Amino acid sequence: MPQRHSKNNNDLAFFTYEEKRKLGYGTQRERLGKDSIKPFDACCLCLKPLVDPLCCQKGHVFCKECILECLLAQKKDIKRKLAAHAAQQKQEKEEEEEKLMLQKARELDAFDQQNHGAVPQYSDRSQVCDKNGFHGANSVRVTSYEEEALRNMKAFWLPSATPDAPVKVEAPSTDTICPEGKEKLKLKSLFPIYFTEESNEQKNKSKGLEISYVCPSCKVTLTNTLSLVAVSTCGHVFCKKCSDKFLAADKVCLVCNKGCKERNLVCLEKGGTGFSGHGNHLEATEFKHLGSGSGLGLWKPAATKS
Repeated sequence: MPQRHSKNNNDLAFFTYEEKRKLGYGTQRERLGKDSIKPFDACCLCLKPLVDPLCCQKGHVFCKECILECLLAQKKDIKRKLAAHAAQQKQEKEEEEEKLMLQKARELDAFDQQNHGAVPQYSDRSQVCDKNGFHGANSVRVTSYEEEALRNMKAFWLPSATPDAPVKVEAPSTDTICPEGKEKLKLKSLFPIYFTEESNEQKNKSKGLEISYVCPSCKVTLTNTLSLVAVSTCGHVFCKKCSDKFLAADKVCLVCNKGCKERNLVCLEKGGTGFSGHGNHLEATEFKHLGSGSGLGLWKPAATKS
């Protein structure tokens, strides 16, 4: 009976296709399971079922407590960065004033020495002066400057005298951002949303223990396979088909009869399904290149496909 020698270990000078596949060579594809996908009724921060849900204008849904804590933490961080930036500006201003005072003291000292004629005159335009005030080897004041320089000497080979690199704090932005979409987000731009739960008859038919939601118009059970739309004026959630067919045409909510415009219809973001053709960023790929003679793969991340 013939045997598949390519699937067995052999002494060939090259790797067979089966050996490369076992080593992880090529593109590895795997369908994402249900546990790897965020449900549509889960918070984007805590990933738990929504409690008092709030939605932003981009369709990201959060628990009320989670988003309030996130915005409060961002405001505290902004306040801390503003204080650090103000302290740095104050320090820079003090250092600039100190430099001006030292420059004026040098000018007065040079003027006094020129009038008395005891020491030669040195001009900063003709002679190079370093940060410690040295004018050259013939300077009369070189002794005092040397003592000061030795006291403030920085030596990279001594841990106690290692120079410190100045850390410049940039002016922070005062805007809070959405933790999911990274756009500007204010508390007043959030609006509450309301899901319609299944009736008792539908619950008995489904026989499920988890809470299920339906579209208030067509009574279809909401899942990740459906695109959902929330009305920002009242917060009711509909499926995309009912929204395009009724809400966009009638300009009124089907539950509370409250008026709405096209800009008030916000598409909710969801995790998607396990199929690569639904949504974005659902299939992750990795390429492995075999090292020469080592039998080990060199991992390199690849672009995510949808």
